[in-house]
Amino acid sequence: MHTVNVVNHPNSKFNAFTLFQHSEQQSQRNLALLEQLQTTLDIKQLINIFAIEVAKYLDFAGIYFKHAEVSATARGSRQAKEARQFELKLNGQFFGIITYAVNMPISMGNNKILTELHQLLINPLNNAVQYHQAMQLAMQDSLTQLGNRRCFDEQIKRAMAQATRRDSRVGLIFCDLNKFKAINDSFGHAMGDNVLVHFAKALRKSVRDTDCVFRFGGDEFAIIVADATEPSLTVIEQRVYHAMSQDILLAKYNVTSSLGLAFMKNSDNVTRFLLRADKALYSQKMNMPRKFSIVFKS
Repeated sequence: MHTVNVVNHPNSKFNAFTLFQHSEQQSQRNLALLEQLQTTLDIKQLINIFAIEVAKYLDFAGIYFKHAEVSATARGSRQAKEARQFELKLNGQFFGIITYAVNMPISMGNNKILTELHQLLINPLNNAVQYHQAMQLAMQDSLTQLGNRRCFDEQIKRAMAQATRRDSRVGLIFCDLNKFKAINDSFGHAMGDNVLVHFAKALRKSVRDTDCVFRFGGDEFAIIVADATEPSLTVIEQRVYHAMSQDILLAKYNVTSSLGLAFMKNSDNVTRFLLRADKALYSQKMNMPRKFSIVFKS
């Protein structure tokens, strides 16, 4: 059974200069750690760098960092008998929690060392978290909170590469709203935006946790389906239509959608894959029968 101890850092007059009021060897170590921590804005990499330094003082099984929006685990972390938690504070305000998985209690001396090392870590971590937040905003559609086209472009490349490595299939569903311009023209752009938000919610409700939903722009959306099969794409399609029928706003304005379904082929690049999904969407809008045979993995 794990025990959890929460240690609050006091809001003292501690500053970075106190870290160097040690032996010359310790001062050089602290300086070297600071330099390394300033080389990346990747949160997981920061925790890995920090873990290497902590290993010089503490025998631990794992290190875990948790912030309100992000988390990271040191490479090779595993469970242990106890979990010792330290609150991280920045300018007196709670920032996050760093947890050490240990098999033995942390001594007073090591507790002091960790507290000082946390002061070295906190500002690089803050910079990394802010960078992560900025990147998230850059990858997010502000209206629907879905991933945007830039985010999609990165995710589809990653999904296709992963499917090739695992010899699995990635599915792609293109979606758009039928006669959406008429809604904007008749009821105004504010109502059109509201329809898009509700449609985005219907899409979210229709997919698995492993699937990703994006808004390209306008009334165009996309779903990337990992480890896809013909039945799984068909189920998502049926769920989308059901979710739309159950949405009061979408039902009120008789909002309908067309979906184009496609599978990645081994010979595909991103352009060919997207083109095939786009053609499937066009066929659906023209009420043409779906032909899965043209999108089978070759």
